[in-house]
Amino acid sequence: MSGATASPKKMGLPMATMLVAGNMIGTGVFLLPANLATVGSISSFGWIIATAGAVALGLVFARLGQVDPQPGGPYAYARDAFGPYIGFVSNYAYWFGNWIGNVAIALVVTGYLARLVPALDPLAVRMGFTLLVIWGLSLANARGARWIGALESGTLLLALVPILSIAIAGWWWFDDSLFRAGWNVSGLSDSAAISRSASIALWAFMGVESAAVSAEVIDNPRRNIPLATLGGLALSALIYIACSLVIMGMLPMGELRDSSAPFAEAAQIMVGPWGAMAIAVCAVLKSFGALGGWMLLVGQSAKAAAEDGLFPRVFCRVNRHGMPGAGLMVVAALMSVLLLATAAPTLSHQFDRLTNIAVLLTIIPYLFSAGALIWYSLAQAERGWTLAGALVAGGGAIVYCLYALLGAEPQLLAYATVAMLFSAALYPFFMGRMREAAARKAAAG
Repeated sequence: MSGATASPKKMGLPMATMLVAGNMIGTGVFLLPANLATVGSISSFGWIIATAGAVALGLVFARLGQVDPQPGGPYAYARDAFGPYIGFVSNYAYWFGNWIGNVAIALVVTGYLARLVPALDPLAVRMGFTLLVIWGLSLANARGARWIGALESGTLLLALVPILSIAIAGWWWFDDSLFRAGWNVSGLSDSAAISRSASIALWAFMGVESAAVSAEVIDNPRRNIPLATLGGLALSALIYIACSLVIMGMLPMGELRDSSAPFAEAAQIMVGPWGAMAIAVCAVLKSFGALGGWMLLVGQSAKAAAEDGLFPRVFCRVNRHGMPGAGLMVVAALMSVLLLATAAPTLSHQFDRLTNIAVLLTIIPYLFSAGALIWYSLAQAERGWTLAGALVAGGGAIVYCLYALLGAEPQLLAYATVAMLFSAALYPFFMGRMREAAARKAAAG
């Protein structure tokens, strides 16, 4: 059967599932406990809300990937449902949110490697090494999608062993008095603290759309995209919740909040210095794999928009490996500038700011995608359980995204709003190219 074996240059179901799980786990598991420690262990309730919202988002992308798999994912769905301008805004927010988040992932690599090589601790050295990580993986990404899929699969499996060890065995060292003492350290009311933690926790589930965005490089997308999306989400949610809660009962909240390697510190409590070293090695390798996967997503979403005339042409130029190599180099340059512009004395502070901005921008395409599913179901005159499922999944995802926006820091929310308004000023410069691209597609079709 032709559909039973993946194309030599495409990812099959196992690799696509690892791409989804690897992108989600890799973007938060190693530093997210420090972020949530700014709120406190009351974030347990934030996890419940975030997981429910992530399930709704996962169902949205699984259904959209089943009925209409397209390169570009959220961008393509927003474009088809609401027109080119909304498609442009969606891709603008998604693209910026992703490469900003990639800078945070690169910092995780440096932060955990500094546990093994203390010479990386000084700010200048940290910045220099992180730049090497960014450019090295950008060049590697330009060599093809299957290489990145293999990297994701290998590093995820390697990282799961110590992560699951802490998630399971860490409860023997869990101190409920520490957990209770750090219940709400945010200075906010309980309801506001839960909302803030639900917003922070969305970072953990960024990547649920990974398979949908990468439809062009996934074999048999109508079958594999929904299965990979739901499988990767289930694996990630289980790991995230178990790890975050147990670490909050192992480290004082103040110490956890300032940590640049919380998993390594938890492992040191459990088994001593060698455990911290093992976790650091796994965190470095896993973050390498996650950063490679996220760079793939950034390249694919920009390529799809550029082919429609809604992004500069450089992003749709492919190299001999079929990858948008020039666009990846542009992104690497932007990441480098942002890394240096946001440099902070502590790595955890820089990571926190970058991830919060990335989350706020990524919520926009998530909202449009949820609306696109509802629009599609109504436009196709779906009936019964199919329509009900679309309305529940799409409506639930919309409610969660709006709730997460309400829980964001007001200043960061203002910055994100200004960035989105700026996209309106950019759109007219792409309208001519958009018409040209549409004419070419019509002629070719």
